[in-house]
Amino acid sequence: MRVAIGSDHAGFALKTALCRMLDDLGIAYRDFGTDSPEPVDYPDVIAPVARAVARGEYDRGIVLGGSGTGEAIVANKIRGIRCVHAANPVVARLGREHNDANVIAIGARVTNVEVAEACVREFLDAEFEGGRHVRRVAKIAALEAEEAGR
Repeated sequence: MRVAIGSDHAGFALKTALCRMLDDLGIAYRDFGTDSPEPVDYPDVIAPVARAVARGEYDRGIVLGGSGTGEAIVANKIRGIRCVHAANPVVARLGREHNDANVIAIGARVTNVEVAEACVREFLDAEFEGGRHVRRVAKIAALEAEEAGR
């Protein structure tokens, strides 16, 4: 599995901790930045992560910010991305299993390191269940395509 990861300044410390966890787990990843706690505009860092996942260069993406909300919004603007905003491991797992989420957003100001690590582990370990969820994910993709054509 290959993972793309990126954060704004508010998520920088949490991103650093999650990169250490990915190293410990032997998971290949690319850090798209930011490289310091100096303020940046989160769309500038999050969009490249989402685009890389959408292009198939990475299997999953992790985006981090203060609340995770803006990061989820940005990621979900990229066609082919289904980003789940996860504040706990159950949401992270269900986002994969039921929604075929390929990006997870976590808020560093509202989620501690231990919970964030558990969210990422659940997200990376879970697989899309298929079944009844295939029809629903297809409807999401159809809506996305319809909106792109407008």
